[in-house]
Amino acid sequence: MLFAIEEINNSTEILPGMSLGYYIYDTCGSIARSVKVALALTNDNNNVSSTSESLCVRSAQVRGIMGETSSSPSTAIATVIGPFNIPMISHFATCACLSDKTKYPSFLRTVPSDYFQSRALAHLVKYFGWNWVGAVRTNDDYGNNGMATFTETAEQLGICLEYSVSFFRTDPLDKIQKIIEIMKSSTSKVIIAFLSHMDMDVLIHELSNHNLTGYQWVGSESWISDSQIAAMDKNHILDGALGLSIPKAQVSGLREFMFDVKPLNSSNSELFTEFWEAMFNCKFKESKSDELPSKCTGNEDLTIVENSFTDMSLMPIFNNVYKGVYALAHSLHELLSCNTTCNNNVQLDPYMILQHIRKINFKTKEGDDIYFNENGDPAATYEIINWQPGESNIVNFVTVGLYDATLPAGKKLNLTNKSLIWAQNSLKVPESVCSETCPPGTRKVLQKGKPICCHDCVKCAEGEISNSTDSITCERCPLETWSNEERDACIKKEPVFLSYGEIMGALLTAASLFGTCLTSIVAVIFFRYRNTPLVKANNSELSFLLLFSLTLCFLCSLTFIGKTIVVLMAFKATLPGRNVMKWFGPTQQRLSVLTFTVIQVTICILWLTISPPFPFRNFKEMKDKIILECALGSPVGFWSVLGYIGLLAVLCFTLAFLARKLPDNFNEAKFITFSMLIFCAVWITFIPAYVSSPGKLSVAVEIFAILASTFGLLICIFFPKCYVMLLKPEKNTKKNLMGKGVSNSF
Repeated sequence: MLFAIEEINNSTEILPGMSLGYYIYDTCGSIARSVKVALALTNDNNNVSSTSESLCVRSAQVRGIMGETSSSPSTAIATVIGPFNIPMISHFATCACLSDKTKYPSFLRTVPSDYFQSRALAHLVKYFGWNWVGAVRTNDDYGNNGMATFTETAEQLGICLEYSVSFFRTDPLDKIQKIIEIMKSSTSKVIIAFLSHMDMDVLIHELSNHNLTGYQWVGSESWISDSQIAAMDKNHILDGALGLSIPKAQVSGLREFMFDVKPLNSSNSELFTEFWEAMFNCKFKESKSDELPSKCTGNEDLTIVENSFTDMSLMPIFNNVYKGVYALAHSLHELLSCNTTCNNNVQLDPYMILQHIRKINFKTKEGDDIYFNENGDPAATYEIINWQPGESNIVNFVTVGLYDATLPAGKKLNLTNKSLIWAQNSLKVPESVCSETCPPGTRKVLQKGKPICCHDCVKCAEGEISNSTDSITCERCPLETWSNEERDACIKKEPVFLSYGEIMGALLTAASLFGTCLTSIVAVIFFRYRNTPLVKANNSELSFLLLFSLTLCFLCSLTFIGKTIVVLMAFKATLPGRNVMKWFGPTQQRLSVLTFTVIQVTICILWLTISPPFPFRNFKEMKDKIILECALGSPVGFWSVLGYIGLLAVLCFTLAFLARKLPDNFNEAKFITFSMLIFCAVWITFIPAYVSSPGKLSVAVEIFAILASTFGLLICIFFPKCYVMLLKPEKNTKKNLMGKGVSNSF
């Protein structure tokens, strides 16, 4: 501050011909003293020990206040001076609460609000995938408000706090011990430390006593770049710490000015004495005891001292003070209409000064843009600092990224490609999660009684998938698809149908071909012996038609009716007075077959015309497959066709049954009866089996019924005849066939 004031007073470009004066008050970080100082300033009274009766009686003459460093004293001062509109510009009070202009109308600052820092810290934690963290804060406006904003933002980003504890440097030691025990018993490996540098001093001392290493620390700007704290960390507890810092700055001439303490000694011997004794740990006045500190000579060399004052690590904060002084000077420059000289006749009013400060916009000699937003805050920009080991056990504060709150969302946080050092000098990013990330194919289920970051991973149900990590729900696959084994993708359902390639299809095909071959062989045999009595007696035309029908497996039952009636009527006609055979000659046999066939064809044509069968994909029967079916179209048509075939079979069976007592040598009705029994049994069994069989099994049942009934007919009717024609030719005579009373049969 003194450097900036001296630079302004010696300048001809700003406030020419005028000098700024100052008075320094030390609040010692006390809220009570801060209020007392504020009351004194509002009364233009340098005697801060004035009684309350003499206060608030004169108009304020002070033009502006630089400070305070901490947030809580700043809120106390700003509350008192607010009604008087005295501008107050802080260089390090970052509490977001101070942006509230209804409570603190005259407060401004050259350091960003913790509103932005807290959000930046939350986004930094999210960036590295930590969703289970602990937090410790200073128990004052700075820590409590900063942590409140961090917690709110963290919840929005899906970050959970396992614990959040607070303390103040004056708290009893046992309270800090309890906080350390909480840290030890926690499962989180990342600690957010929203602490002032003074509170961090106290905490790091106690942590060193417990050797609490292995935790990843994420710090606020108050301590993350403080070389004094780094020097205190002898046990390397904070190794690899990460945090936000005010951007590095450079004010030309400031370092030389600060090392030249003679002007300070001449202008403020009390301040010089306090500074010098603290710097060299000595006393100007001789101590009565022989113990340290030693006596100060005033000739000690500042350049040999290594601390946060001499190494200029606090230059960003110094720069904020510098900018604050210049902001006040620029507002006065405009109010006094300064050019080559200033108008001394202008009546300066604190409110006018405040309004001009809010509107100022200028560049410092280093090129920094200085302005305030509507809340009295500057633009929020932070450097991301990483503690990395240097030579001689000295910590290097390495800038590894930037956070610029003025940029659009998604572009605010920008980390460079520099390698980061983590806790215990590890090169691997530490993990700090309550539960592991749920992989694709699973969904998160919250653990009862725990924060939302603690969950179990449950595999998606069949037919559902999740194709992203940490999915809350599983999505159902579209109708034509099904979930894969991993439940992370929907795949097309496999169509199911009876094919030649599978075992069942191959067996049924083989049986069909075998039956066709047998029928063909029988047909060849019948053709070879077509002129023999056995073939002629059984009506060769109907026999060949029956064989053809068996081959086609369609009209197999139709031919049995005419044949069975012929057999029955042939023997009934031998009875005296009977002349019915004329009604069952070859012509009548052909007409009967034709009539029954026309009825069958008519039913089929009506079915296929009105509501024909159609291809149908069945999604309900099997979850993971599509059953390709032939839908009936009209159930009435289907059952009409099947019922008509059944009716013909029953009629054929009835006629054969009536002819069962005919002479054995010509009793083909017995074979027809037995074959019809097989036919009816198969198809009666087919109905419930067909209805209850799903998918391709229903097709297999239908094929099996056709094959079984066809084989039954083929074997029962034609095999005995083939046996006689091939193996017993002596029985293939008209005499043997027409003989009555003969007991042998085939």
